[in-house]
Amino acid sequence: MILVCGGAGYIGSHCVEILKKEGYDVVVFDNLVYGHEEFTEDVEFFKGDLADISDIRRCFSKYNIDCVMHFSAYCYVGESVKSPEKYYYNNVVGTLNLLKVMIENDVLDFIFSSTCATYGEPEFMPMDEKHRQSPVNPYGNSKLMIEMVLKDYERAYGLRSIIFRYFNAAGASLSGRSGEWHEPETHLIPLILDVAAGKRESITIFGEDYDTKDGTCVRDYVHVLDIAKAHVLGFELLKKEKSSNHFNLGSEEGFSVLEIIRMCENITGNKIDIKKGNRREGDPPVLIADSTKAKNVLGWQKEYSDIETVLSSAWDWHKRLQEKYK
Repeated sequence: MILVCGGAGYIGSHCVEILKKEGYDVVVFDNLVYGHEEFTEDVEFFKGDLADISDIRRCFSKYNIDCVMHFSAYCYVGESVKSPEKYYYNNVVGTLNLLKVMIENDVLDFIFSSTCATYGEPEFMPMDEKHRQSPVNPYGNSKLMIEMVLKDYERAYGLRSIIFRYFNAAGASLSGRSGEWHEPETHLIPLILDVAAGKRESITIFGEDYDTKDGTCVRDYVHVLDIAKAHVLGFELLKKEKSSNHFNLGSEEGFSVLEIIRMCENITGNKIDIKKGNRREGDPPVLIADSTKAKNVLGWQKEYSDIETVLSSAWDWHKRLQEKYK
């Protein structure tokens, strides 16, 4: 059985969907602080908190767990700067609790949800796994700390891990099972769609003077289902090779903020009003992944990550969510 920590959240819930389609037995572990119980209605669910090691031990006692996929992290960059203790306690201490119980139970296969934020300011583009890791915020620091822990734990305890460094996860399940649903929402695409749906008056563009094609930041958007599929492939690789590895996950294409807004207007058929804002500290002009390693080693293929599918699936989910909770 695969334990999916954070399986009631955005990426974790999509991973659960793909795992179930592939025939794997799954149990979701989540405290529902940011996750949604609606995403667990068709799967075994254990409510618990990684901050309480007794919760983790009770979960491992109840289920015969073979592998852990870990998505239970706080992920708001700005919040991490204002409240670093919250991020280090949850993202680092909580993960250490989880790893401790895994080792106690001789569960030695671990798949970790990391981030391109571990790279920090880009030194070359596109960014591959050889790029220097030098985070510029506590969120990125917390993820890099666990990457370092995993190297030490493999040497000391034989714990094997697959690390995935995502670029911008986006889109939603085509089945309508789950989608991007953050409270508060900070991600660009759902914020734009809020404007299209009439929930917000406008979208703010933070900086229009970057050295890019239209002056706005360029990002790499990878569909959440493609990310989920990579986790299944990572699990299969871990079982086969019995050794650790790490991979970037991105679409390898870049789209500017203005391009995303205009495409959302085309998809929704609604005008999206724009406000101009100042640059945000730590926002690099361009972030684009090189995912060659994932393709070559995992056999990963980007099935859903064309930008039209990303935005259309996000809009379908957004309308469904608005209708359900209006």
